[in-house]
Amino acid sequence: MKIKNARFVISISDAKKYSEAIKGTNSKEICVVGRSNVGKSSFINMLAGQKKLAKTSSTPGRTRLINLFSFNDGEFILTDLPGYGYAAASKIEKKKWGGLIEGYLQSTDRLVRTLLLIDSRHEPTALDKQMAQYLYYYKLPFTVIATKTDKLSKSKVGAAVQQIATALAIGRDDIIPVSAQSGYGKEEVLNLIDRCLSVFAEDNDESEE
Repeated sequence: MKIKNARFVISISDAKKYSEAIKGTNSKEICVVGRSNVGKSSFINMLAGQKKLAKTSSTPGRTRLINLFSFNDGEFILTDLPGYGYAAASKIEKKKWGGLIEGYLQSTDRLVRTLLLIDSRHEPTALDKQMAQYLYYYKLPFTVIATKTDKLSKSKVGAAVQQIATALAIGRDDIIPVSAQSGYGKEEVLNLIDRCLSVFAEDNDESEE
């Protein structure tokens, strides 16, 4: 898949407003989720080939809304969910962000793949494991994206992938290591998205026959 263009669509502060935001469109969705400061904005910018499509910050917890981005004139919508696990956030804020994440995942019928971002430098947190279990429970297909591999030596990337696979009880093939700095892994992620969109389209064609 080649990304020709990408643009910001809208920010949503209430999962109930999601249906209103996508009304009149038929784009399939790719969802990005992960803990605060895992590198979601940088990852989105890497996929888009833009530096400032998604706002990045060194301060964790910046993404407090559901942000929608249109890729290739609506070929798919990339949904950026609020980062979880920001320790400095109040209980009320954490509950709100959790409600946004779960509210979206429970209400969308266009989601073809969730990309669960995990920091390759660290073992998955309890909240990372909880998110993976949630996706398993509701049978939401997902792939783990191991971010910030540029912070590791090449020899340690493989060990980091294995550590994530073991912690989340998934196969190594379900993990794609990436670096937003170098673009490493970008093509593999885009190929995954392309395959997911194609499979979804084929399944829909068969169901209509």
